Amino acid sequence: MFCNQCEQTAKGIGCDKIGVCGKKADVAALQDLTVYALRGLALTALKKGDSSNNLGHFTAKMLFTTLTNVNFTPEDFQKFINEIVAHRKALDVHFASGPGNFEPAETLEGLIAQGEAHSIKNFDTDDDIRSAKQLLLYGMKGLCAYADHAAVLGQQDSSVYHFIYTGLAAGYDEQDRDLQAWLGLCLKCGEVNLRAMELLDTANTGTFGHPVPTEVPLGHVPGKAILVSGHDLQDLYLLLKQTEGTGINIYTHGEMLPCHAYPELKKFEHFYGHFGTAWQNQHKEFPEFPGAILFTTNCIQKPQEVYKDNVFTTGLVGWPGLTHIGPAKDFTPVIERALAQPGFTDTADKGSVLCGFGHNTVMSVADKVIEGVKAGSIRHFFLVGGCDGAKPGRNYYTEFVEQAPEDTVILTLACGKFRFFDKKLGDIGGIPRLLDIGQCNDAYSAIQIAIALAGAFECGVNELPLSLILSWYEQKAVVILLTLLSLGITDIRLGPSLPAFISPNILNILVDNYDIKPISTPEEDLKAILG
Repeated sequence: MFCNQCEQTAKGIGCDKIGVCGKKADVAALQDLTVYALRGLALTALKKGDSSNNLGHFTAKMLFTTLTNVNFTPEDFQKFINEIVAHRKALDVHFASGPGNFEPAETLEGLIAQGEAHSIKNFDTDDDIRSAKQLLLYGMKGLCAYADHAAVLGQQDSSVYHFIYTGLAAGYDEQDRDLQAWLGLCLKCGEVNLRAMELLDTANTGTFGHPVPTEVPLGHVPGKAILVSGHDLQDLYLLLKQTEGTGINIYTHGEMLPCHAYPELKKFEHFYGHFGTAWQNQHKEFPEFPGAILFTTNCIQKPQEVYKDNVFTTGLVGWPGLTHIGPAKDFTPVIERALAQPGFTDTADKGSVLCGFGHNTVMSVADKVIEGVKAGSIRHFFLVGGCDGAKPGRNYYTEFVEQAPEDTVILTLACGKFRFFDKKLGDIGGIPRLLDIGQCNDAYSAIQIAIALAGAFECGVNELPLSLILSWYEQKAVVILLTLLSLGITDIRLGPSLPAFISPNILNILVDNYDIKPISTPEEDLKAILG
């Protein structure tokens, strides 16, 4: 196997025996084959002129399954690959060779062998072209995650799906592309992702209301319990509905924390608080949770035996041996497991954190923000966010926030915030110094806040007293970076390490054109930014 799509890839080069995420060689091969099969479907859809949202959403879902920490079940990928090919053949367009003519093997072993023949190692012999192709593919995996989240709640745009087809078909569509053309596709991916994130924002806020500032308990109360991880608001809502009157309290984990701020979710009295921190701490935290655990989207790790029987998956998430809740979303098995577990028997007050500062909330106090900047009480804004992970070096983000001067405001989103989410930083003129914008899925909010502030100050985003200090782990972070670059945003600090799939020449291009910098130390970076 070979996989280098995440930040923690082995030796900073690539996982070649087993993924640091727990992905085995058979699943790695099947994921590569899923991508290859999707290229054939994309070529066919483009040639047929198919613009149906059903096929587009299916394509996005299938590419989403190959994103880090989503699905680890070989049999699922066998089913996915056969479904992809069936959809391709239903379009009744024929190709003489290549992915448009791909025939899947009948056995799982045969599919694995086919996948090994289509490894990403074989993308190109030119290092820079291969790097650009990988940047595009990984960006599209993130794009497809956001497109799927939006489509689940009924928000779709056929132009998003058309680009997904175009990106997947690239390299097999008989068009010669030089390095600039490939990088142009990468930036287009970022541009299209902004539309996908806009759809997702509309879907979430249109369904569940605009987030409002909310104090979320970090402790627990007596009672049976279910812990919900991942990103999916609709799954959480359905679970809340099905657990009404059961005596079960619902807790969030990881990226689900911001769900407490949505009015339509806040209405449930048994939606209590938040348990644990970021995804990589599951093995340490989950043995302490006395109830059932539900994964709704990516972020699952190999469950330990001590709590494995308590874990359930739904949506695109899969792990061998776990009970999966299908499309009907009947969470009865999860509920029954929670009722059979001891639950919490005491009350624990572990403080609280404040969330709910989406673009609607922040812009409602924009006049105070602008006044604070003009009066000099707010010197600078830092967006410190992104993915968290287990690799050393991420304490940088904690120390950066701790050392940021008291006349600065910290905006944050995604699970990177769990390095400092419970810090009490005070406020400036009634505006909290730590503003939790939401999930990684809410990056659109951060962009809208920046654009609105730039409009208020009659300047460009790059001229604002705003610095982006980003951490990355998986492919949604990759496509958010592409979105920022497509908007012309410069001077981004990225860490804790640079992507292994970025060649030295591609990195030089990003540095020269966008002034991207690797993080150094909090002291040095703060001095460089603030002077």
